[in-house]
Amino acid sequence: MIFDLDGVVYRGDQPVPGAAALIAALRHRGTLVRFATNNSMSTRAAYVARLADMGIPADRDEIVTSTSATIDYLRAHLPEVQRILAVGADGMLAELRAAGFDVTPAAEAVPADYNGAPLASVPDAVIAGLDPQFDYRRLSAATSAILAGARFIATNADTRYPTPDGFVPGAGSMVAAIRAASGSDPLLIGKPEPAIFNAIMERAGVTPAETVAIGDNPDADIVAARRAGIRSILVLTGVADAGAVDRLRGERRPDAVAHGPAEVGALLGLALS
Repeated sequence: MIFDLDGVVYRGDQPVPGAAALIAALRHRGTLVRFATNNSMSTRAAYVARLADMGIPADRDEIVTSTSATIDYLRAHLPEVQRILAVGADGMLAELRAAGFDVTPAAEAVPADYNGAPLASVPDAVIAGLDPQFDYRRLSAATSAILAGARFIATNADTRYPTPDGFVPGAGSMVAAIRAASGSDPLLIGKPEPAIFNAIMERAGVTPAETVAIGDNPDADIVAARRAGIRSILVLTGVADAGAVDRLRGERRPDAVAHGPAEVGALLGLALS
C-alpha cells in the first residue's frame, strides 16, 4: 500500500482524521506500507519525525520523496552530473549534499544586483523543487545556467498543494517560470511519472498486481499509478473534491474514490475504530 502524504495523511501540520488508524490497521494485517511524496522540501529523516508526531511510526527506507527519487535517477542514468545548481528548500539541498553532490543554491550563484552577466561557472544540472523563497534572483540563476548548457531537472510538477488554510503554490509553479524563461522543458522525475512507484515496488519485492496507491491528486498520484500499472484510490481530503470526480477521464480516473480514511478502510475490508 503506497500512501501519498500531503492531502492524504496530513494537510500542513494537521493530520487527516483517521489516517493514523488506517495505517495502523494495515500494518496489523501484515500489509506493507510505504509513503511517496512529490514534496521535496524535507529530508526523509524529517518526514519520519513528522509522521511520528502524528502517531504514525515509519522508517526512513519506507519513504520516497521526489528528491530521493531524483538522486536515484541521477545515479542510475546521469552519473556525469555532479555539480548542481539547486532551486529548492533546505531539505532538498541537504539530501543532495548527503548523497555526495556539489550543490550551489540558486540564490548564491548570482550577485544581488545580477544584470544578466554569464555565470562564473556552469553546473552540470539545474534541479528545481519547491522553494518558498523563490524570486527573480533564483529564476535568473537557473535560467542562465540552462541557457549555458546545464540540464534542467524538475523534482515534480505539482502546481499547488493543500494546507489547512487552503492551497499554496507547488514546485510546478517554479518549474513553469524557469521553463518559460529558459525555453527548455525539464526532465520530470516525480509523479505523474511512475519512477517513484516503480522504485518502491522493486525495493519491496512486490508486483503491480499486489499494489494499491492512495492519493488526492488525479493529475499526479492517479496518473502515476496508471502508468505504473497499479490500482488507485482517490481520497477527497486534498486536491480533488467530489465535484471533480465525474469529470475525471483516462489516466486521471481512479479505480475507486473515498471521502476519507474510513471509506478507504471499508474498501480494503478494514473496520477502523
